[in-house]
Amino acid sequence: MTQCSGAPQHPIPPVVQEAYGPADLGSMPLFGGGFINFGHWQGIDLDRPLTEHDRISSQRAMYRHVLGTLAPTEGLRAVEVGSGLGAGAAVALAECGFAHVTGVDIHPEQLKRAEQANSDLLSRRPEQLCFAHGAAEDMPFGDGEFDCLYSVEAAQHFRDLDAFARESARVLRPGGRAVIASFFVPDADPSRAARLAELLDTFATGLDVAHTVPALTTSLERSGLTGIQVASIGASVWPGWDRWLAPMWEPGTWPRNFLRAFDEGTLDYFTVTARRPTV
Repeated sequence: MTQCSGAPQHPIPPVVQEAYGPADLGSMPLFGGGFINFGHWQGIDLDRPLTEHDRISSQRAMYRHVLGTLAPTEGLRAVEVGSGLGAGAAVALAECGFAHVTGVDIHPEQLKRAEQANSDLLSRRPEQLCFAHGAAEDMPFGDGEFDCLYSVEAAQHFRDLDAFARESARVLRPGGRAVIASFFVPDADPSRAARLAELLDTFATGLDVAHTVPALTTSLERSGLTGIQVASIGASVWPGWDRWLAPMWEPGTWPRNFLRAFDEGTLDYFTVTARRPTV
């Protein structure tokens, strides 16, 4: 495995180890194209049968949407936290003009798959792309090493938002920018976690954690990051995801309850941006 640094001190939660170890989720029709996210479906016609091309396009569009919040990015160094199979890191390098992209993931099997999937790119442009074994709460990088940090649909697995926020602030240079995109509870209502466990198996098993947006923004503020902005993008995520699932899952089955949770205000999808102060 060609890596740019270290190994995580944090153990992998067993449920995360199981979910991302034995099977390559990116090869499954549910995801496809090497991406593992719910997709950003804006601009895709949901009133016709959806194709695998639509599904892959939605996942690529999620990265484009998230990375667009960091612009301008030409010539900068970026780290993706929870880089999975590396498809998003490849998009970032190809489309955003970064000088270098580092993908970091806690799961060694995911890193092996990322190297295999991106072997051609790694061999042609080794000075511009690498993958590192590390945890979001304890990143194996030096202080101020990156201009940009982004994380797409990984924060729901992080067990310690305070530690993740501190590490994000540490590895960013002064003036560096961060964006976190994932699904969160939209408010501090203490009943939300129990409701999500009723609706969604991934919350019942503990694979996903019912983090709240207020908890995330508080953690980012405590870390010293500033200019924090929160934007809901659930309307561009959940209806398309549900429409994609419709031929495979019956109404009322748990994967289709993501839209139900969104409609009732229990869960939403957000992009959260922040900046490390220059002084």
